[in-house]
Amino acid sequence: MSSRSDATQIAIAIGALLVAMVSYQCGASLAKHLFPQVGAQGATAYRLGISALILLAWRRPWRRLRDGRDWRGLWAYGLSMGAMNLVFYLSLRTVPLGLAVALEFTGPLVLAMIGSRRLLDFVWIALVIAGLALLLPLRGQAHALDPEGVMYALAAGLGWALYIVTGQKAGAAYGGDAVTWGTSVGALLAIPFGVAHAGAALLSSALLPYAVGVAVLSSALPYSLEMVALTRLPARTFSTLLSLEPAIAALAGVVLLSEHLSPVQWLAIGAIIVAAAGTALSVRKPVGVEGLG
Repeated sequence: MSSRSDATQIAIAIGALLVAMVSYQCGASLAKHLFPQVGAQGATAYRLGISALILLAWRRPWRRLRDGRDWRGLWAYGLSMGAMNLVFYLSLRTVPLGLAVALEFTGPLVLAMIGSRRLLDFVWIALVIAGLALLLPLRGQAHALDPEGVMYALAAGLGWALYIVTGQKAGAAYGGDAVTWGTSVGALLAIPFGVAHAGAALLSSALLPYAVGVAVLSSALPYSLEMVALTRLPARTFSTLLSLEPAIAALAGVVLLSEHLSPVQWLAIGAIIVAAAGTALSVRKPVGVEGLG
């Protein structure tokens, strides 16, 4: 590929990822409004279950099935997606959206650190760490964070890292159909938890418009866009660009959930945005093979 073609691929990948992150956080804000009716488990079941139905109807991936593909990798991708969504929503019951995403970001951050080689990479990562340190209430307010919620958010971080690694491999093998099959596998994991917790409340017609909104904004749209980025960017670059996620989540919490941030936390958001922009500008390889090992 020419350098101009490489630059175009990178621009498409970064643009898709930015739209995905905004959509994801808007969906998470909407999902939090469902918690009183169906709980975090029910909201997760809605999200992945309806997303799977939408994607299956739209993509009809069974028409492109061929023998010899690695189904284990696809199941790993789907199960990591389902587990990540479930424990993240469980964390949102007691932890503000922006802080939950900041904690969850520890997974992609570790992945970015593992894949870093240049000194400049560590400059951006250090800036992300400084931003997260400011964003999290580590001084004085730490007692206000629910320990169980924190543990769920950190578990979601592990799931997020696995999602990135397995998603690249699934995307290389299945292309755009990886999202459809992965979401379906994730739904198989999440739906039993939702049914066990919410039961017949999940069948409420009054909740259906919200459930569809959560499914589209939180899964169907962003996961499809993220696959575009996953197959065009190295895992390290993808992970570091996700440093924008806590900032977008904090803004979504302010606008959609009436959550408030201190001046120091706004400073942290600025540091994270600068790090993400620096990472985007320093991308050299447009194809995600680098991070597949």
